[in-house]
Formats: sequence, C-alpha cells, structure tokens
Amino acid sequence: MEYTGYLDFWFTDRPIVERVEPMVKLGLRRLDIWSWRQQPLAELARECRRLGAVINSVFDEDMGSLADPMDNELTLRTWAESLEAACAHGVEHLFLFSNQVDIIDGRPWTRRLSSNYTPAEQYANVLSQTEKILKLVEQTQVKVWIEGLNEFHIKGGILVNDHSLAADWVRRMDHPQLKMVFDCYHQQRGNGNLIWGLEAYAGLYEAVHIADVPTRKDPGTGEINFQNIYRKLVDLKFSGYLGLEFYPSTTEAEALAGVRKIFPIG
Repeated sequence: MEYTGYLDFWFTDRPIVERVEPMVKLGLRRLDIWSWRQQPLAELARECRRLGAVINSVFDEDMGSLADPMDNELTLRTWAESLEAACAHGVEHLFLFSNQVDIIDGRPWTRRLSSNYTPAEQYANVLSQTEKILKLVEQTQVKVWIEGLNEFHIKGGILVNDHSLAADWVRRMDHPQLKMVFDCYHQQRGNGNLIWGLEAYAGLYEAVHIADVPTRKDPGTGEINFQNIYRKLVDLKFSGYLGLEFYPSTTEAEALAGVRKIFPIG
C-alpha cells in the first residue's frame, strides 16, 4: 500500500501550490486534488516535478451527467479536455461520476436531469457513455476511477450512490484502465457494510480512501473501526493506494502519525 494526500484538505492556510512542499516533507509524494479546472494545474505540475512528486488524481467539476442523455455531447467533450490536461501535466488518474454535482448556496446538489428518465434508462446511458469515454482513454496512459457518492450530504439524488453499483459498472465495462475507489467515508455515510464491501469487491478497487464519520476528519475521531479495515486489507493482500481524503483534526504531522499507527505501511 502507498499513501496519497489530498491538497484540498491539508495545509489549507496557504495557496494550493504552496501546499505541495509541506506534503512532500511529510513523505507524501502522490498528491490528489479535486476540481482541476478551478486549480492552477500547470503550476501544481511544475511544483510536483521540482519536488519529485506526482499528481495522482483529479476530477472535472464541469463534466456533466453521464446519467442524462442530453449531456452526452458535453460529457464527451469535457472528457477529451480532461484527458488532454492529464496527459500534459502528468496526472495519473481521472475520476468518473454518474452525475454532475454543483455547489448551490455552499451546499452540494446533484444537477437536475433534463427529463424524467427512469433509473434503468439513466444507467443504460452511463454504460453507453462510458464505453465511448474509454475509447478516448485507450489513446492515453491515464487510468479512470469510479466512485459512488453518498446522498447524505449531496442532495438531489445520485444514480451511482454506493459501491455495489460502482462495482457493477466496473464489471460490465471489464476494461484494464477502469477501476473503482472504495471510499470508506462515502460508503459508511450511505450504506455501511465496509468489511463486507472490501471482501465483495476485492480486485475491482485500486484505491481505498479513508476519513472518519461523521466529521470527515482523521481515522480514530469517529465511528469507523479503521483497525479492522487495515486488518482486512492485509488479509486481502491489497497493494494499492490509501487516499488520505480527510481534514486533519490537529496538525497535519500529528494526523499522519495517527494514520501510520493504524495503517503502518511504507
């Protein structure tokens, strides 16, 4: 296993480019960011190269909804743009979600669909659009990660809102550049069954994200038993990425030290 660190969550008292160096000094050399269009991606890439780090993952906050057939042209166009940006700046993974999520009055809401499509119709369009997107992805070295987003704090309804449907999505595509991310925070918020899910979807996920519930702070501050999560990952011989997608409850160094006690890797 290898840690990856989220620039959106750590060292938030400074501009995002200035967060790279303290992350690297903590030993985190795979760095993630959320919305690439809102960030100085070229500057981040240069700083990562200077310090021997890489941009591990990003997503496109203006992708549109794969679940909405009226967004088909939009999703293909924005994915071509995301792939171009990823290749230009050494981004290794791009996230793929079923729906567009917008921030309205400071809260995340799923964008309303253009018509009253049934869930079956939405999912059929997700699969069809994913096949087209993967044709673009095949021309690059970029990998795609699927994630189920919980509906506890993202309002308005999300088609792929748990890891069981995300796993089905990956299985149906059966593509070497497509995997899922098992996000403990999202899964616990929406459905629970973390240990069961880790077992059931083993081999389908390339990364596990950790943040405690309900505050999305470091492991050990909430209700999830991360010691059992670690034991299960060891039992499953998981060798992928452990994403530190949480807000430190104390200092970043103390939070990382706490993670290392629970997940003694690297």
